Amino acid sequence: MNRSSEAKIPPVILLSSCAALAYEVALTRIFSISLSYHYAFMIIGIAMLGYAASGTALALFPHLMEIGRVGRYALLLGVTIPASYLLANSLPLDPVRLSWDRLQLIYLGLSYLLLAFPFFFAGLVVATAFTAASSRSALFYGADLVGAGLGSLGIILFMSVLPPERTVFLLATLPLAAAWLVSARPFRTAAIALILLDLLLFVRQPVFAPIRISPYKGLASALLFPGARHLATHTFPFARVDTFTSPAARFAPGLSLRYQEPLPPQVGIAVDADDSSAVTAAADRQALAFLDYLPSALPYVVKKPDRALLLDPRGGLQLLVARRYGAARIVTVESRPEVARVIRHDLRKFSGDLYGGESWTGLGRSWLAGRQDSFDLIDVSLLGTEPAGSFGIAEDYRFTVEAFGEYLGHLRPDGMLSVNLYIIPPPRAELRLLATITAALGEAGIADPGRHLAVIRSWGTISVLVKKTPLTGPEVAKVREFARERWFDALYYPGVAPEETARFVKMAGEDYAAVIACLLDPGRRERFLADYLFDVAPVRDDRPFFHYYLRLSHLAEIYRAMGGKWQFFLEEGLILPALLLQVLALGALLLLAPVLAAPGSKSLHGPGRPLLSYFAFLGIGYLFVETALIQKFILPLENPSAAMAAILGALLVGSGCGSLMAHSFSRMASGASLLAAAFLASVSGILLPVVLPAIATLALPVKVVIVTLLVVPLGVSMGIPFPVGIRALGEIDPSAIPWAWVTNGYLSVLAPPLAVMLAMATGFSSILLAGALAYLLAYVCLTRMVRRLKRSGIGDRS
Repeated sequence: MNRSSEAKIPPVILLSSCAALAYEVALTRIFSISLSYHYAFMIIGIAMLGYAASGTALALFPHLMEIGRVGRYALLLGVTIPASYLLANSLPLDPVRLSWDRLQLIYLGLSYLLLAFPFFFAGLVVATAFTAASSRSALFYGADLVGAGLGSLGIILFMSVLPPERTVFLLATLPLAAAWLVSARPFRTAAIALILLDLLLFVRQPVFAPIRISPYKGLASALLFPGARHLATHTFPFARVDTFTSPAARFAPGLSLRYQEPLPPQVGIAVDADDSSAVTAAADRQALAFLDYLPSALPYVVKKPDRALLLDPRGGLQLLVARRYGAARIVTVESRPEVARVIRHDLRKFSGDLYGGESWTGLGRSWLAGRQDSFDLIDVSLLGTEPAGSFGIAEDYRFTVEAFGEYLGHLRPDGMLSVNLYIIPPPRAELRLLATITAALGEAGIADPGRHLAVIRSWGTISVLVKKTPLTGPEVAKVREFARERWFDALYYPGVAPEETARFVKMAGEDYAAVIACLLDPGRRERFLADYLFDVAPVRDDRPFFHYYLRLSHLAEIYRAMGGKWQFFLEEGLILPALLLQVLALGALLLLAPVLAAPGSKSLHGPGRPLLSYFAFLGIGYLFVETALIQKFILPLENPSAAMAAILGALLVGSGCGSLMAHSFSRMASGASLLAAAFLASVSGILLPVVLPAIATLALPVKVVIVTLLVVPLGVSMGIPFPVGIRALGEIDPSAIPWAWVTNGYLSVLAPPLAVMLAMATGFSSILLAGALAYLLAYVCLTRMVRRLKRSGIGDRS
């Protein structure tokens, strides 16, 4: 390759990295729709393993390091992006079937292999450039990170107007254009032909291109019912929303068995082909009589509210209840703006213009934090059309101690908080909810929470009523009468009689009344929380895993309690350790493959080998910081996908700029950047818990600007150390560069699941501090290596 062609390498890297990162984000959306949110976790591991495998390939086959091959690798990246999606999408993979279909293990492995190919070739583009021209590593690394940052932001714009599966064909044109830019004539002709083919596939979608949705997901199941009909699909950057009619869209959670009349017509609404709710026809007021028989009507019967705040009403059933009982002012805050938008535009007349009043979108607690409003009733719901459990490692900032403190702080002196959720045996979510509310009441200065609570249950739901002041005698009488008339059990209220707690719903082994009594008694609460089969202790913002209940010390007992079903543990969050073990095994194979292939190779014992630990700590440190920042910023940005896009964009572009600055200003290319990264990560871990609540109340554009200003300086310092190490290896031991690449990639795969597992035990602030420690250890490795090389005389050249 001549000098003019070499000058084109940075644009090739930028376009290839942009396409690869955008494809990674698109795949997480595709997996969320086709299988489930938590299987999207696999994509991160698949991507990083593909990158790491490219380093192993270069170590095994040194002739692949020729810089002239970069164009071919970009061409193969452009080919494998759509090919891997189409082939993986055609596999009958469905992990739900693992318990009875062992072929699913083969399909899972094939899916891993197919989806890793694009990242393998993207890794070859960058690693080959590093190895062949290590003196320009800062320039190449800067192009890599800036391209990745642009890809993470650009794909969000693409997916705002296109389904994620269609963006795949557009993304493939980027590396193909890069291949055309740098390749010889035959490959340039092939690149143009492939670009035209991708555009044709984008315009005329083949029948095998749409996402294959698991038949066990809510939308697919609902459409199997006789008479079911799909109405429309709406695509948004962070969600796909489908509307449908089906007998499965019958939505009246906890409806009293005394109500025997048919429900009014309802339209189902599903997010990512699951997470379903339903919109109820509001025109016939007589048909809405069923609302009186819902447990969620309790607070309106106890005391008619003047001002009601409804958080996450989704299909609007809470709104209909509030209207029926004559609340004068009703305010809604929906955390899924896509749902509100679809109902407002497609179902306005059908729903009675549910979201036409005082409606807002965003995280309810953040909306409250920016206002002085107070309410007679704040209604929070954990109800959808299906009583499905949430994925254990999914963060949820709506149900932490701090969140309930925010809710209580915005109640009028005599106001009430109402929370409704499904009962999913064995008891977990309802007990954690009560424990968290009790902790919030204690922090609000309420010493005897038992005087402020009432709890009722239907055949499938639990409703918790919390009053800011003690419940009065007449209010307790209304709770008792409401439960008795509708055949609900009053599990707790001040002075409840034992015979009332299991009058209508009798379940073997359940004793909610005794459990609630333990939670409300300060003398017995801590002992109960420590001894209970599941972890139902209160959760806080630094560890917002409301739906994670496993105790590692009780796994055997839990396994027996769940009927020997191991799939339960994956849903609850043990997919992380499973992923970690998988990564350890595959990563060890990638690291050891060159050793096993050439055990006597001199390159295995070169002077640069001790520096590999430096790249290991860089991989851990970068991903620890990245993972912790994404989680920390979910609360102010109010959406996990928005936080991921904002943090990845700011961090990667900042890192890329840092690397480019180090290329232009040689004084910046030093170990001091490691100390800067460690210092800034430590400061972030200490200050972010104070800063984030302050910015949560601001407008989204302002928050994005502040996030960028906070993260970019850290990104700049984190972007310098990697090319510094690559350049050092290029001067003392170029054969070690592929090993450095695979080591860094391997630890980058390992870091995210490890970070989340540690955060479950210690909190995300500690993960930032652990990331800072990794950068300090990298600094120690670098300085020790430099001293050793200077003593041997090798370092004099650097």
